[in-house]
Amino acid sequence: MFTLPLGDDAQLRPLEPRHAEEFLAHIDRARPHVDPWIPWATFSTDLSSATAVLQRYADKQAEDTARIYGIWLDGTLVGGVMFTRFDSTSGVCEVGCWLEAAGEGRGLVTRASRALIDWAFTERGMARVEWWVAAGNTRSVDVARRLGMTRDGVLRRHSLYRGVRRDSEIWSVLSEEWSPTGATAAAAAPGASASDVKAELDRLMRAFLGAFANTGGSRPNLGVIREVFVPEGMIIANVGDEPVVYDIDSFIEPREKVLTDGTMTEFSEWEVAERTEIFGSIAHRFSEYRKAGILNGERFEGEGRKTTQFVRTPAGWRMSSMAWDDV
Repeated sequence: MFTLPLGDDAQLRPLEPRHAEEFLAHIDRARPHVDPWIPWATFSTDLSSATAVLQRYADKQAEDTARIYGIWLDGTLVGGVMFTRFDSTSGVCEVGCWLEAAGEGRGLVTRASRALIDWAFTERGMARVEWWVAAGNTRSVDVARRLGMTRDGVLRRHSLYRGVRRDSEIWSVLSEEWSPTGATAAAAAPGASASDVKAELDRLMRAFLGAFANTGGSRPNLGVIREVFVPEGMIIANVGDEPVVYDIDSFIEPREKVLTDGTMTEFSEWEVAERTEIFGSIAHRFSEYRKAGILNGERFEGEGRKTTQFVRTPAGWRMSSMAWDDV
């Protein structure tokens, strides 16, 4: 049996039928927190049913079609990650997660999921890893974004749970997009290839634009902007008579408000064309983008242009400044 350290006195280990009693106690603690999003938590209501859940995954692991792992924090089981589907023939698998409240705020699920994804790509040669999440499960969406995943789309009214049909979002990352440190390691090296750097700049732009999305009842995650920008970053709106210059916090605050208080819903924006130039440790990107949403109850669409500057830092590539103009 292996044990993988996750930091913060946490470990990732296989979750096996012999852990059924510990697993049940954990699910009892986690149930109010995860039950709206993890329906199989309702299947573990006593020792017999908890054992059956773990045995089912043990059988699937033997068939190489699924796997389950627990996250232990200070010796207590607080959550886990799993391959809910693993199809080595097609090269596609799906990763899922859950966590009780005691394990939150430490990045444990992100680090554990990253370990599974890295194994799938580097050891098993998978081509695509998916992340399915119920619309509105903002914590799970945040993890997908931190893993460098792309939101592929929404399956409307896809899942039935407790008599209610819910939308399902599908996120994914491809093998050529992946790096175990969050898709930045290959590009961060001074001698990185132009293709590695370009892939990383693409990822940063996707993360920036995806931070605003609140479609399907999901919540935006504008905190991502602090992750993709250097702390001293500058964002400039040049859509009126004169430019308006923001630092990161002053840019985020008003947009977070309108995207979460009901003023603007079903909003998303996406790149439709770009030209990127890389010069050693600096880079520039010119983008054309479109956007759509509902503002004060009225549907709207728009388009514009962005110019973005990037710098390579010890932590990887980051945005340093951005300016935009709406058409």
